[in-house]
Amino acid sequence: MKIVNRRKMNDEGSHNIWRSYSDMMSGLLLLFVLIMAVCLMQAQKNYNDRLAEQASRVKTQEELDRTQEALSLRESEVEAQSLTLTDLQAALESQAVALSTKESELDSAQLTLSEAQQTLTDAQKQLEDQQKLLSQQESELEARDQALVTSQKKLDEQTQLMSEQQRKIDQIIGVKADLIEALNSEFAANQINVNIDPQTGAIVLDSNVLFALRESELTEEGEMILTQVLPVYCQVLLSEKYADYVAEIIIDGYTDSQGDYLSNLALSQNRAFAVASYLLMISDTFMDQTSAKTLREKLTANGRSESNLVRDENGIENRDASRRVEVKFRLKDDEMIQELSQILSSGGGETTP
Repeated sequence: MKIVNRRKMNDEGSHNIWRSYSDMMSGLLLLFVLIMAVCLMQAQKNYNDRLAEQASRVKTQEELDRTQEALSLRESEVEAQSLTLTDLQAALESQAVALSTKESELDSAQLTLSEAQQTLTDAQKQLEDQQKLLSQQESELEARDQALVTSQKKLDEQTQLMSEQQRKIDQIIGVKADLIEALNSEFAANQINVNIDPQTGAIVLDSNVLFALRESELTEEGEMILTQVLPVYCQVLLSEKYADYVAEIIIDGYTDSQGDYLSNLALSQNRAFAVASYLLMISDTFMDQTSAKTLREKLTANGRSESNLVRDENGIENRDASRRVEVKFRLKDDEMIQELSQILSSGGGETTP
């Protein structure tokens, strides 16, 4: 039983193999048929495409031929137009050369015109500046004319004033000269030898005779000299003829440069004070009370220390001469004389403009 089954199983297995093989072959045959069908269809398509492409090429060639003919005609026309264009180009170049020449001439003319305009502008500006300057100068000239008229008026007034003042100066100078002459005459009449400055009327008294060295107390010899000199000097100054003109009777004391300034100042002040005191003390002996009172009102004493030293021609200090007492006077109008003298001297220069 087992043998029969095994054989049956072998038969069935063989049958199944052949069946599978038949199916496989059928499938392959079907696949081959399909492939052949596809190839035939592709070949037919390619053939149709080639026919269409060939027809298109023929058409394109015909169009190309027609285009070539048209292009040949166009080239002929272009050649003709090129000849015409060449002629036009030559004419245009000639015109361009002529135009360039004209432009150069125009630029040159434009440059000349610009320069001329600039020159005209500069000339106009200069003219305006000159007109402004002329107007300014005219204004200044008018102002100067007005100032000149005013100055001339002031000058006339000043000239008149100076003429009047000059008359007064001459009168005062005459009084001073008369007074100095009167002093000289009076001292000569009393046979007293005194040097009177011809310009100022001052007399110089030697301190070496009036005082001991570095002292301010009068010596007997000094008092004797003052008793001779001062009365004559003061009597002339305070006489009825000159008293109204005299503003001040001045006694100045001076020292040499030895010692310090302040001690010399004190010494010179004390010496001037000693001379003034002695003059007031003896005034009652040579003048009345009214004249003595006038003397006290007009008398001043000043210490000058070592200022205004006396020097020789080599500039070396003369110590003996520097130690001195000066007695002088000042007229009431001395300051006016100095001011008017300055006005007169400066006025002469101011009249020139």
